[in-house]
Amino acid sequence: MTIIEVEDLIVDHGSVRAVDGISFTADSGEVVALLGPNGAGKTSTVEVLEGYRRPSSGSVRVLGLDPVDDHARLMPAIGVMLQSGGVYSGIRPPEALALFAAFYEDPADPDELLEQVGLGHRRRSTWRQLSGGEQQRLSLALALVGRPQVAFLDEPASGVDVQGRQLIRTIIRDLATDGTSVLVTTHDLDEAERVADRVVIIDRGRLVASGTPRDLMSTDAVREIRFGAPPRIDTSSLGDLLGSTVTETAPGEYLVAAEPSPANVACLTAWLAEHDLPLADLRAGRQRLEDVFLRLTSATEPSASEGAEHSEVRAGIRHRPRVRRSR
Repeated sequence: MTIIEVEDLIVDHGSVRAVDGISFTADSGEVVALLGPNGAGKTSTVEVLEGYRRPSSGSVRVLGLDPVDDHARLMPAIGVMLQSGGVYSGIRPPEALALFAAFYEDPADPDELLEQVGLGHRRRSTWRQLSGGEQQRLSLALALVGRPQVAFLDEPASGVDVQGRQLIRTIIRDLATDGTSVLVTTHDLDEAERVADRVVIIDRGRLVASGTPRDLMSTDAVREIRFGAPPRIDTSSLGDLLGSTVTETAPGEYLVAAEPSPANVACLTAWLAEHDLPLADLRAGRQRLEDVFLRLTSATEPSASEGAEHSEVRAGIRHRPRVRRSR
């Protein structure tokens, strides 16, 4: 069942077109990762879906409802996790969860939810005393206390340690298993690759790719070799040997514009061995989601459309009254 429908969405902020005709869907029990560089239009898109911004044109439906015109009916059915803010700094986790639970007809048990996100031992701490990762986990719990049918999660694993990331990943997958439609915005491409059923990539307000991580990382048409080695190796010498350009894309990360054939791979590893250079990583004819993302998107600075004023709009989400509902 389709839960989120976005069709030809356009969002203008004055003379700036933040979102330029994108379309995608999210189904019940599906985790969709919305990816894009800063200024791509992610925040504007999610604000429209949450009902906090009216689209300039196009059609958007969440649970069959218009997020703006049917905002009061929709709010009890959605959970929103902000990347930061929206919580009183002096409140304790059980108090915050009890407060949010009071907005709902059939909330999740606050004590059970606190244990689920691994904060049972931090009951007496205030929000300001929690680490950044612990604040993220409490924010996730607050987004889920109403048993949402749709969850919008903004950078859920930001600042979270390895154990916390695994915990959040499990919670997200459990949400999907229970039928919740989850839309995740993140800059952590490895996390998106692990948790998402489908990935939507936008750049400069336009859709540039959509599909499962496996489909996007397909080896079709991949004519390159990527490897890790010490920084500042002699790329010119290696390129002459391979008859191709070798580029250091980041310190210690290299791209060879050559067919990922066994002969070329053998030549590469032999050259490294001859120069007594360790091989940290090798991907021949195989992409990571990060490779796909960098190939499809441009490097952009945050635009006015993704600036501080939009953070202020969304920071008010948690302070609006919510309507009780029956499940």
